[in-house]
Amino acid sequence: MTALVMSWWLGPKVILWLKQLKFGQEYADKAEASGNLAARLLNKKGTPTMGGIMIVLTLNFSTLLWAQVNTLVQLTLLSVVVLTGLGFYDDYAKIIQQSSGGTRSIVKLSVQGALALFIGLYLWRNPSTSKLITDIMVPFYKYPVLTGATVIGLILTMLVIVGFSNAVNLTDGLDGLAIGCTLIVAMVLVVLTYLADNAKAAEYLLIPHVPGAAELTVFCAAMVGAGLGFLWFNCHPAQMFMGDTGSLALGGALGIVAVLIHQPLVLVIAGGVFVMEAGSVVLQTGYFKYTKRRYGTGRRIFLMAPIHHHFEKKGWYESQVVMRFYILCVLFAVVALSTLKIR
Repeated sequence: MTALVMSWWLGPKVILWLKQLKFGQEYADKAEASGNLAARLLNKKGTPTMGGIMIVLTLNFSTLLWAQVNTLVQLTLLSVVVLTGLGFYDDYAKIIQQSSGGTRSIVKLSVQGALALFIGLYLWRNPSTSKLITDIMVPFYKYPVLTGATVIGLILTMLVIVGFSNAVNLTDGLDGLAIGCTLIVAMVLVVLTYLADNAKAAEYLLIPHVPGAAELTVFCAAMVGAGLGFLWFNCHPAQMFMGDTGSLALGGALGIVAVLIHQPLVLVIAGGVFVMEAGSVVLQTGYFKYTKRRYGTGRRIFLMAPIHHHFEKKGWYESQVVMRFYILCVLFAVVALSTLKIR
């Protein structure tokens, strides 16, 4: 509630401030630039970006106000700040260049990878949290499938944090799509973090008990509130975009919280929409390169990637794509929560 009310209060002020600074998207996005979007009703040029600043401000303020700050909360908030800075740098580069290029991918991946590696090593070196890295849990199974698997655990940690940070970023292409799916996944994490800290519930459900994880429940609830508040201004037609400033931070936060409660692979289920979006880009890029090398001409699996643009190209209205992806996200969330009992 704190994050939601604060977002409602800050929203008009942030929109006005971004317009005064001329932090707007004055260039056509990749989908519009490629043409053939007959079902898209409105042009997105001129809409203020970097609205993620508001999300991060309300998220951090609400968490610091209501949570008892422990190591888990500190790691999460530190990561959010780092990824927000990276996203801000990328958004600023896009505004200066007036193109969708921004910062080079190698720079973003290096910062994300370094942050994820730091978190993994910190958890591994701390005796009270080392099992979060060394014991590998999978959905629908009661016990660790691997123990003492430090290298695999570190790789999995990095893949989840870096992967989800970029997956949410790729999903942020239609009004309300990324933030709506993010808050649905955050609701799943509200449940999982609370249960992970409750010794009796964790024992009954045979899930890893993580002391102090309930403070992450406060963080995830703040993410839901901040997400709802931002969606108020980001729903179609959007008054502002979150930009990489918000998407990189929110995606990274989802990955980090999942790692901290020992449920990174459950997040892969809950965030199925994000996995679809990122997977479509990987498949499209890989297939194009393969066919170009083999046949001399690159071929595509989808009309355009990420996959939400594929459906736009097929004639779906923007609001149709967003609502149908919300429905998919809710279904993925239900399946993720079912892992608590179907084991």
